[in-house]
Amino acid sequence: MRTAYQEQLSSLTVQLSEMCGLAGVAMERATQALLQADLALAEQVISEQDRLGEIRVRAEEAAFMLLALQGPVAGDLRAIVSGIQIIADIDRMGALALHVAKIARRRHPQHALPEEVNGYFAEMGRVAVDLAHSAREVLDTLDPEKARQIRDEDDAMDDLHRHLFSVLMDKDWKHGVTAAVDVTLLSRFYERFADHAVEISRRVIFTATGELPEDNLAEPQ
Repeated sequence: MRTAYQEQLSSLTVQLSEMCGLAGVAMERATQALLQADLALAEQVISEQDRLGEIRVRAEEAAFMLLALQGPVAGDLRAIVSGIQIIADIDRMGALALHVAKIARRRHPQHALPEEVNGYFAEMGRVAVDLAHSAREVLDTLDPEKARQIRDEDDAMDDLHRHLFSVLMDKDWKHGVTAAVDVTLLSRFYERFADHAVEISRRVIFTATGELPEDNLAEPQ
């Protein structure tokens, strides 16, 4: 009985890792679609969102079954409760990548971004994908030290987000309101994607140590 229980816990971890990997791939492809005005790639991100949703449903069902039928305590209880929260974080990461792809599709065949901000978004995309990879690694290893490093990686995203607002507020901005709205929304999507990766790291630290980091973040949306 205990062996089956541990196998179920391990299976839940595998599902979380797979979801995180899919969210990272989705953001990578969405960023390429955005920068290259690639309609086919945007459509691929949109069509593959269902796969992430299917895994989310299975993972939620598995987690709630473990809670209802196994009566976990201590570390196991932390792992399952954190797992349920992580499912929601990863699902939101996938949704944010989907938002990026939809903007790329909406503006096609034009580029959604003015050329002068392409570099910012190429870097934001790189940081977002790296954070997804890091989050997946800490889910696989439950390494609290690696999890703590994710907050430092997120600082780069926050810096890019702030710099973009400086560009938008510059008196030389000449691309109009629609482009400014797109840039603002897209920057926010990348920032929130990164915030959810940080939340995953916090939940892994809690699972591994029983303590939440002191730099408690507001819940990402």
